[in-house]
Amino acid sequence: MAGLLAAGYSMENALEAGITELTALYGSGGMLVKEFAFMTKQIKLNCTAEQALENFAERSGIEEVGSFVQVFIVAKRGGGDLVSIMNRTAESIRDKIQVFEEIRTMTAARRYEQRIMNLLPFLIILYVDFTSPGFFNLIYTSVTGRILMTICLGVYAAAFWLSGKILDIEVS
Repeated sequence: MAGLLAAGYSMENALEAGITELTALYGSGGMLVKEFAFMTKQIKLNCTAEQALENFAERSGIEEVGSFVQVFIVAKRGGGDLVSIMNRTAESIRDKIQVFEEIRTMTAARRYEQRIMNLLPFLIILYVDFTSPGFFNLIYTSVTGRILMTICLGVYAAAFWLSGKILDIEVS
């Protein structure tokens, strides 16, 4: 869109012209192609470009899209250099997505290890139970054993939750 605006298109025409470029990139069934076509239809039904973009931001539920639309609205109303503002905003969003993807890539091995470590206690108990039947009878039949195993289950649940929180890194 920034390129089309730089070429002299109005925002309304840039949305319509963007459909052909997005179709070349993502195919005619692409989600962005459908959204741009929907926004173009809204504009043809006397909806402003700002309203169409705000509706798109609400439907997408993506924080970056909402930020982009807010910056666009302020720039259009304030008469700022819309092309450079859109380029900077798009670059900022690209940087944020790139940082998020780098973090996901760097933590991929740790997430895989977390899954294995979360399954390991169950696999050990299954192995011991199958190879030595009756080994756990005392633990699971006595009151003390049940209390101890309930505490262990609580510790396991806390470790499971904590490992998920450690690897849940948010980029803002």
